[in-house]
Amino acid sequence: MKYDILKHAKTLELDTILLKLAGECSSEDAYNMALEIAPQTDINIVKRDLSQTEAAYLLISKFTSPSFGGTTNITSQLSRAALGATLTPGELLKIANVLRVIRSVRAWRDNSSAEKETSIDYLFNALVPNKFLEEKITFCIKSEDEIADTASSALCDIRRKITSKSAKIRENLDKIVRGQLSKYLQDAIITQRDGRFVVPLKAEHKGEISGIIHDTSSSGSTLFIEPMSVVEVNNEIRVLKAKEQDEINRILAELSAICADYADSIKQSYNALVELDLIFAKAKLAYKMGAIMPKINDNGFVYLKRARHPLINGRSVVPITVTLGGDYDTLIITGPNTGGKTVALKTSGLMCLMAMSGLMIPCDDNSEIAVFNKIYADIGDEQSIEQSLSTFSSHMVNIISILEDCNSNSLVLFDELCAGTDPVEGAALAKAILITLQQKGVKTATTTHYPELKAYALDADRVENASCEFDVATLKPTYNLIIGQPGRSNAFAISKRLGLNENIISLANDQLTEDDLRFENVVASLEKARQDAERDRREMSKMRAQVAESKKRVEQAEHEFKLKQDKIMEQAREKASAIVESTRYKSSQLLNELEEMKKQLNAENAAQNVTQARRDFKSTLGDMENEANPVVDNSVGEGLKKAPNIGDIVILKSFNRDATVVKVEADKKRLYVMSGSMKMWVEFQDCKLKKSNAPSTEAPKKRNVTGIMSRAERNLSGEIDIRGLATDEALLELDKYIDEAVLAGIGTITIIHGKGTGTLRKNVQSHLRHHRNIKTFRVGLFGEGENGVTIAEISD
Repeated sequence: MKYDILKHAKTLELDTILLKLAGECSSEDAYNMALEIAPQTDINIVKRDLSQTEAAYLLISKFTSPSFGGTTNITSQLSRAALGATLTPGELLKIANVLRVIRSVRAWRDNSSAEKETSIDYLFNALVPNKFLEEKITFCIKSEDEIADTASSALCDIRRKITSKSAKIRENLDKIVRGQLSKYLQDAIITQRDGRFVVPLKAEHKGEISGIIHDTSSSGSTLFIEPMSVVEVNNEIRVLKAKEQDEINRILAELSAICADYADSIKQSYNALVELDLIFAKAKLAYKMGAIMPKINDNGFVYLKRARHPLINGRSVVPITVTLGGDYDTLIITGPNTGGKTVALKTSGLMCLMAMSGLMIPCDDNSEIAVFNKIYADIGDEQSIEQSLSTFSSHMVNIISILEDCNSNSLVLFDELCAGTDPVEGAALAKAILITLQQKGVKTATTTHYPELKAYALDADRVENASCEFDVATLKPTYNLIIGQPGRSNAFAISKRLGLNENIISLANDQLTEDDLRFENVVASLEKARQDAERDRREMSKMRAQVAESKKRVEQAEHEFKLKQDKIMEQAREKASAIVESTRYKSSQLLNELEEMKKQLNAENAAQNVTQARRDFKSTLGDMENEANPVVDNSVGEGLKKAPNIGDIVILKSFNRDATVVKVEADKKRLYVMSGSMKMWVEFQDCKLKKSNAPSTEAPKKRNVTGIMSRAERNLSGEIDIRGLATDEALLELDKYIDEAVLAGIGTITIIHGKGTGTLRKNVQSHLRHHRNIKTFRVGLFGEGENGVTIAEISD
């Protein structure tokens, strides 16, 4: 029997999945393509298709899905146009609509071009927008039944004339309808017959109005007559109508010819559009199923992590984890009826078929799918009355065909293998079939109730048991699949809970052989051990969760402590800054008093003293700012490179405070130091020798006996740059400079304060205005720096 992939795919309900996929498509052609998808057996094609689905999935996650609405098949219309046919307005509008979709989808991808290149970009690149043709069609055609007046100047002129002449006819007919002849009319209205304007004349007054009769009413009492006064104008309108139609035909022919010129390009774009529609439909279906991109191999290994059957309601489906082709090639699933065995079997096969069809699968990450060349599924009731085959016989026909056709790269799924016949013979046949398939290297999964197959899985190599869990307390299956443990039918327990007489249950238990009892006891022991392990696992998970929660609380407490510490440090810094500002203000007052002293002392000597006072003030102020900063700075330089002497003062890097050396252990590179009442051992690298300890290497400076430099000794520039300084610092530097300029005998100075906001310039000029040594000042001129400098003249 020839292998029919579609038959087995239908058994595993892939056709229902494809119907869901088709429902996500926007175009009819993509819909049909979705229904015709067949699983691929070439791993390269499977990887390509899945890569395209994943690319669309990622694009949707970042930019939502492009719209394919309005995509209709226009290939036949384009082919007719290429052969010279004139398309109808409706056909041309379809082409324009498809061009609009092509343009919008291409623009969607261009707008998301920041995303890295994907495996479907070649399809986006195949979309060639033709806005010229799109707009020309929509400009000329208003609807399927109407051509726009603006389609051509000739058409516009013809319709203008028709409107004018129609108005003239109505004017003439209005005179009849509203004049003396109206008494002969059936109704005072103007209507049309065969495109000509007429009035309804009473039959008995046939000769009262001369004209041409075009129609009569069904009763014969009304004649629709065209008065002679409008016959000529009606004839002219008839001629214009013919010209109008000729012009419309010319416009449609022109548009059809343009479509023919671009037919091949539009067809290619349309085909790419349909493919993209299908690929994005796969991505949208993946989102709805909560699917992931599986790993793909061709070595027969299948690992489904928490797989969910996509046709079972998401709220009620129970995830299962299935492995096949790794440590074992044959999986025997046992358990009570309606326990989920068949669903587990179908889920395994369906996941493989979906991946081979380019669909992402509803599993957890790191799931892996093998690409099989053939997948067989013998599931369900195959009874055939027409062929006189029983359930067992029909299944056996399928089994024979599978055994003849399968190979080492096949996946075979049996539901209740060899059921429906004598249990002893059926179990023997089932075991023989599984052995044969294993010898051929086939990956096999089967459900069964035969205890002989459970025992076979326990003894044979590369054969594993699995069971569907059943809660005896509630008499309900949990649908959990447990790998490595054979299932129990639980017939006695279920019957007892349902109320069957215990004597009957006891009698039935006596009918079991010693081997049966021993096997059931082993299975029961395994079940108990698994439940104990599961309980321990849950407890461990609970403990881990508690530890994680405790860790989270500790980290939160540390974070809050750090925030609180930073807040306290910031408050301390602000307080220290306030102290520095207060000290700066008081020092400034002191310097002003020194300025007053200059009036009573020798000018040069006083100026020298003021200069020295300012220098000492700045040095002391810097030290105060450093001490006021509460933030510890550990970066005080490199550690000690050689051993200091006892009694030397060192700086402790960790505390940024001085300490006295009490004891030195040079071999261990550590010191015993005392800082206040605190004594400790510190490493050489954790401290630094204070500069005052280090011997001076500078040459001794010559002492100036008078303390005053002569003008020859002074080398002072005629300008001072105070840009970037705070106002108070700038004014201090300026005062110092003016004192030195007075002593140096400089008459005019340039103060560079920059333009900026002008605040520094205003403060400088305000200060100069009251300065005793400044005679006049002005803003710099063009070439001098303009508003960025102030030129001051020093008083004699």
